[in-house]
Amino acid sequence: MLKELYIKNVAVIDEAVIDFEKGFNVLTGETGAGKSILIDSINMVIGSRSSKELVRTGAEKAMVSATFEAVSREVSEKLEELGVDSDDGEIIISRQISSEGKSVCRCNGIMLPLASIREIGELLVDIHGQHDNQKIMNKHNHRVYLDNYGRYDDCIAGYKELYGQYKEILSALQELNTDKEERERRLDLLEFQIKEIEAAQLKAGEDELLEERRTFLENAEKITSGVQNAYEELYGGEIQSAAFDLVMKAAKEIGAVREYDEKLGAYADRLDSAMAEIEDITSELKSYLDKTDYSQSELDETETRLNTIRTLKRKYGSTIEEINEYLEKIKAERDKFSSSEENIERLNVQKEETEIKLKAFAAALTEKRKAAAKRLEMGIMSELADLDMPNVKFVVSVEEAEYSNYGCDDIEFLISANPGETPKPMNKIASGGELSRIMLAIKSVMSDTDNSETMIFDEIDTGVSGRAAQKIAEKIAGFSGSCQVFAVTHLAQIAAMADAHFLIHKETRDEKTYTSVNKLDEHGRIEELGRIIGGVSVTETTLKSAAEMLEMANNIKTR
Repeated sequence: MLKELYIKNVAVIDEAVIDFEKGFNVLTGETGAGKSILIDSINMVIGSRSSKELVRTGAEKAMVSATFEAVSREVSEKLEELGVDSDDGEIIISRQISSEGKSVCRCNGIMLPLASIREIGELLVDIHGQHDNQKIMNKHNHRVYLDNYGRYDDCIAGYKELYGQYKEILSALQELNTDKEERERRLDLLEFQIKEIEAAQLKAGEDELLEERRTFLENAEKITSGVQNAYEELYGGEIQSAAFDLVMKAAKEIGAVREYDEKLGAYADRLDSAMAEIEDITSELKSYLDKTDYSQSELDETETRLNTIRTLKRKYGSTIEEINEYLEKIKAERDKFSSSEENIERLNVQKEETEIKLKAFAAALTEKRKAAAKRLEMGIMSELADLDMPNVKFVVSVEEAEYSNYGCDDIEFLISANPGETPKPMNKIASGGELSRIMLAIKSVMSDTDNSETMIFDEIDTGVSGRAAQKIAEKIAGFSGSCQVFAVTHLAQIAAMADAHFLIHKETRDEKTYTSVNKLDEHGRIEELGRIIGGVSVTETTLKSAAEMLEMANNIKTR
């Protein structure tokens, strides 16, 4: 339950500390006193979207802190999941909004994202206002109400999973069946590219070897001539003396005089080595010349092969490795396209099998919804009778519809306000007061599915008066037996049923507006009830009526 609410610099509220009670708490005050700001503050602290416009004029930031005690196990488990300690069963949630719009949220001192605060807040507080009347008029929400009441979540989850698989199969079939001509054109292109690349029989590093060979072939005559000339210079030709002969002659000359000087012996040895090296080189040059083979046709063939590789590189990759990788890729794509007919056949079989299962799941879900609809109809009509609407017939229509993510049921709430009339959609015939009571009846019937520990009704009594107002008052007060209840109201009947009554008052001091929230004692409650009943003029008779109303309410609560 909400134990304490602290508000600082929120709109016209300078600072307020409010200690709430168990049971039924009511908030009243003049129009424009700030009741909506109090609800905005609660919304703000439980993670609802809030604006920097809430920051009081002249203040740097607005801050709201809410203390909850005796929280449920579900709340404790959520806090544990978020890493927040709540061993004593009490939690404090705070939220701060700066004038620039920046928001900071904490739970028991731990900073949390706004989304996490919202998850906690949804378990703690359930706020119902006039907008809920609009929600119930929206047909799209009726399925949600019925499914929440029916509690067949496992059936819905099973259907959703199967429907998701069915949609995936349909999507895959559509992809394969559409643009068939485009797929065939693509397949022709792939086949052409594969044949072109495979025909080339590319080998890794082949292009580098070919470039080297082409360079040789283009310069083969120069190379051969140069090697031949070098050979003759080293080993002798027809005219000039050979380097080998000259070195040998020099070696003999030095050898003849080496005995006269030790240094000459070393020279002679080196000349002998030079002769051996020249002999080896000339032998290798002779072998090179004998093995050298080239022709113009080989150069033409090499150039042709390089042109083929260059063409493939331009189309499919900058290297032979990239071309081969592309080949594997398009072969896989070709195989995929080639097997498309087999895939279509396989998917059609899966589609038929899944459709059978889906129909069975949908039929089971429809039966559960129809059974829940009957129970919901009876429960709501019983509640409406208690709310002074005994002649209203409430019908939950469950009709066949196209398959969707939520089944194949078209669900709509219908009412007949008078006996003998055909039930029609609520948005066509229900008045504001009737919608308020229908909403309250739905909340009453579905209270077992609502796990919130605190329930807030924000002016749900709009369009209601007299006997109906008293019935609504008793119904709202009845909720307080299982959870903490708040009501913002303009009706004396509802205010009189409260266990704790808070007055929201606005005043102007020093050209500034201030709103205060005060808990009323019995005398204060009588005066406030008198104001609500009598309006501008509060007489002794009005106060006496207020006292009687308060006494009657106490008697009703103690029955």
